[in-house]
Amino acid sequence: QVQLVESGGGLVQPGGSLRLSCTASKRSIAMGWYRQAPGKQRELVALATSGGSTNYAESVKGRFTISRDNALNTVYLQMDDLKPEDTAVYYCTVRGYFTHGSNWDDYWGQGTQVTVSS
Repeated sequence: QVQLVESGGGLVQPGGSLRLSCTASKRSIAMGWYRQAPGKQRELVALATSGGSTNYAESVKGRFTISRDNALNTVYLQMDDLKPEDTAVYYCTVRGYFTHGSNWDDYWGQGTQVTVSS
């Protein structure tokens, strides 16, 4: 299995910035972030592979940037120009070969709260 440690959440005003970090205990083939707001389904925010490819939800393009440090097994989410609708619990996710089997496995962090409010 793999452990994930998330940090960087908090309370910010609209237009502010936060940077989320997630460190995995093992290397992975992909890491990313999902979020879930009250009353809504969990949705993809951003995803990054170890090879450097990325993708984003349309709602955050141009405002959020995902990056990885493969040497540290860490993924970052730089969030700029935050809006109230970005308020959610943000969950780090990791995909990799963690159980020594032939298939990959997905794991989720405990989540970190991001609140955007004046």
